[in-house]
Amino acid sequence: MKRTLSSINQITEKIEAWVLMAAILIMMLNSNANAFGRYFFNQSVFFAEELNQFLIVSVTFIGMAYAVRKGRNIRMTAFYDMLGQRGRKALTLLITSTTAALMFYLSWQAVLYVQELQQLNRLSPALQFPVYIVYSIIPLGFFMAGLQYLSGFLLNILHREIYISDGLIEQKEC
Repeated sequence: MKRTLSSINQITEKIEAWVLMAAILIMMLNSNANAFGRYFFNQSVFFAEELNQFLIVSVTFIGMAYAVRKGRNIRMTAFYDMLGQRGRKALTLLITSTTAALMFYLSWQAVLYVQELQQLNRLSPALQFPVYIVYSIIPLGFFMAGLQYLSGFLLNILHREIYISDGLIEQKEC
């Protein structure tokens, strides 16, 4: 079980890192090309703003999954910190399981939304690109975040330590 989780984790981490790196790099190149064109040629790249919007969607939703993986997601710990080891473990199991369920539910709802966009055959204004293809990243991001929370839940079931995410164990404060 641990080996399967580790394999899934490695594959999804590479996908997340690649998508984030590529999206941010393309966004930078696109913005620089647009600024260069405006400054030197008095001509903007007509699709620059639209492309950056698509890339921001990718960075937002894949970045969410990546933040969960690295334990950098927002966590409110005022109540959590007052609990003992068993209470923190129980609360961690509750949080990871319910958040995983929520992420999978949102992923499903996003799939339905993307299907609706596909049926409407909506195209982006400048590029005339089917928007459902771009917005397909949303259910993927929710699904990958769900996998991370599910992985955290399973690790916390299988181990005595409290796992914040895969490979990230809660440190005891001195």
